[in-house]
Amino acid sequence: MGDKLSWRPGTQIYPLPAVIVTCGDKPENWNMLTIAWTGTICSDPAMCYISVRPERASYPLIVENMEYTINLTTESMAFATDWVGVKSGRDVNKWAKTGLTPLPGEKVKSPSLKESPVCIECRVKEILRLGTHDMFISEVLNVRVDESLMDENGKFLLEKARLIAYSHGHYYSLGEEIGRFGFSVKKK
Repeated sequence: MGDKLSWRPGTQIYPLPAVIVTCGDKPENWNMLTIAWTGTICSDPAMCYISVRPERASYPLIVENMEYTINLTTESMAFATDWVGVKSGRDVNKWAKTGLTPLPGEKVKSPSLKESPVCIECRVKEILRLGTHDMFISEVLNVRVDESLMDENGKFLLEKARLIAYSHGHYYSLGEEIGRFGFSVKKK
């Protein structure tokens, strides 16, 4: 690496997961939006966040119901992931246009996506009004995983899902494993 250039303050923490957040409390108002401002904030209790612009069509659904589902996305979902992020649920039926399949939630009223390998059902604990986005700090109530990614010993093989990430306006496939937690200190 070479010398560093200084830029104005900005959001340069990349890559991030490209997720589709589903929301709404009944099939007639279920909606979805693409989010990259998301992540884990606590292990125990399991907590995460999403940040949403208040002008998004899904924003009032999340505020009214105080729950949503984070759906991880895959290479085969890349086109739908982008499309859901650039179109508004006020103007189009995203379910009909993308062909994505809603599954009723187990612990929340918002749906999960059948096509997603991991669906994380969340209940909002706090909303932080920050500026362009409001952060929804949430407790994880349930995690649903695609059974096709389980091996015969019950181990979850998430690497087989072919997840995608978002980095500075672009979507990328996740690459090869280069190590696992603790490999730098593992005894030879």
